Parts: sequence; C-alpha cells; structure tokens
Amino acid sequence: MPKFVIERIVPGIADWSEAQIHDASLNSLRALADLGPDIQWIHSFVTDDKMYCVYYAPDESLIVAHARLTGLPVDRVAAVRKLLDPSNFQ
Repeated sequence: MPKFVIERIVPGIADWSEAQIHDASLNSLRALADLGPDIQWIHSFVTDDKMYCVYYAPDESLIVAHARLTGLPVDRVAAVRKLLDPSNFQ
C-alpha cells in the first residue's frame, strides 16, 4: 500500500496539552474507523507549528476525506517514493 507524508500547519501545536493531543488523536482514530481498512495512521511528528503525519492509503483522496472528518488541515500531501535509513548503507 502506498505511504504518504502529510504536512499540517497547526500554529502552537507544540504547546497543546496532553488532553488536547489525546482528544485529537481519538477523533482521528474514529474517522479512520469510519473510512474503513484502506487507510492507516502510522505515526506523527509534532514540531513548533506543524505536524507531519505518515499514513498508508491507496491514494490521496482518502487522506483528504480523513482530514475533512477530523477538521485537521492538510497543507501538503506527498507520496513516499523511497525510504532511506542507515541500514540501507551499512
């Protein structure tokens, strides 16, 4: 299944409380359950004002549908073409 990286501009997200993160994550999981097994959240990285999420999905349309259900922004979606890590080069 294709992997995507989603960039979300969320000003101040690094300052969200654990309760806010928890609520947003549960909202995301509910939306994923509603959309079915073809989309999967892998993990997310939170920076000062952005969140980068990694998902499996057959195409970008399910990612956009997920964002619509959750109210989370989608500022950029990029398909992962290659995964590199140190083990590739040792």
